[in-house]
Amino acid sequence: QVQLVESGGGLVQPGGSLKLSCAASGHIYSTNAMGWGRQAPGKPRELVATITSRGTTNYADSVKGRFTIARDNAKNTVYLQMNSLKPEDTAVYYCNADIYAWAGDRAYNYWGQGTQVTVSS
Repeated sequence: QVQLVESGGGLVQPGGSLKLSCAASGHIYSTNAMGWGRQAPGKPRELVATITSRGTTNYADSVKGRFTIARDNAKNTVYLQMNSLKPEDTAVYYCNADIYAWAGDRAYNYWGQGTQVTVSS
């Protein structure tokens, strides 16, 4: 079955950088838009960045100029390069993708298990 697995989370000091990766696997016919969301305790999940299959990107205002999303279609992988990290960026980061599985009748939205990012001194 289709699954998304994130990696790269951890503890980083303010102003530091971190790169997250998310690989999609399974019986995938095609992967459409991919993205990253995050959720901090007591706060709703928010969309951080998205990227279409052709590379068009979109970012939340809070991360513009600091985060960069990219993808490698050959690897079914999406990345999130996070620079100039702030304590407010602390959250569980989730990979998201619209994937059309071979057994599916249309694309469905999938989420990964999440990876913790903590920005603290």
